[in-house]
Amino acid sequence: MSEDPFYRLVEAVPGDPTAGRFHATSATTGPWFSDAQHLGPPSALLVRSFERVPPSRPDAPPLQLARYTVEILGAVPAGDVELRAWVERPGRTIELLAAEMTAGGRAVLRARAWRLAHTDTAGAATGALDPLAHPETVAPQVGRPEGWLPGYLDAVEWRWVRSHFDELGPGAAWGRLRVPVVEGEEPSALQRLAAVADSANGVAATLPIGEWLFLNTELSVHLHRPPAGEWAGIDANTVIGPTGTGTVTGRLFDADGHVGYITQELTVRRR
Repeated sequence: MSEDPFYRLVEAVPGDPTAGRFHATSATTGPWFSDAQHLGPPSALLVRSFERVPPSRPDAPPLQLARYTVEILGAVPAGDVELRAWVERPGRTIELLAAEMTAGGRAVLRARAWRLAHTDTAGAATGALDPLAHPETVAPQVGRPEGWLPGYLDAVEWRWVRSHFDELGPGAAWGRLRVPVVEGEEPSALQRLAAVADSANGVAATLPIGEWLFLNTELSVHLHRPPAGEWAGIDANTVIGPTGTGTVTGRLFDADGHVGYITQELTVRRR
């Protein structure tokens, strides 16, 4: 497989740590089209920008990203993309962030994220799901399913708890990045989670990829605690409706346990 990172920084924007022009390598391309990125890597790059947005208030307590939503405005091509993020709704303990990714002068992704105060609620914590089987107890996937294109799928180490990419129905899997999000940088745990989480519709595919397209038009990730470590786990289910749409719901994990949820809306049609 390629040793390329997902992205190389081509040009930084002086005075704005959130912005820049990046080159998306072939490691970002998804299983559907050889010239378009899987949404996992761009989601991780958007999260990186959100993490770099300075607080709007100098007296703000420590803040954490608790939810992000990505709206897909069109295919995200491999090659150069530009990105920036900013505070849309300032506040001391609650902030709404926004970001936009463009390619060739065209907006391809828009995102928003809620950043909330980090406080001590350990004594009140409740409701988390049981953890997935630990990734070190699950055998690695060998090879790639027939009909799924190289790129992103090869840049992630996959370990299946239940089902497989070429098995239809609900599934559960672990993913660990084999490459950095941005060349020369150690990705944060949330960047790692974002890079894997968008694979929920693949983990829980209910239709054969050779006959059907089931592309997500957006995704939302909700977190009840910050993720940690290199591994991101997904336990997901897909529902296909009778009129060309579908939904994916998934539970998200790190190696320590349950961290949150993901939802995706699908557009479904025959190839």
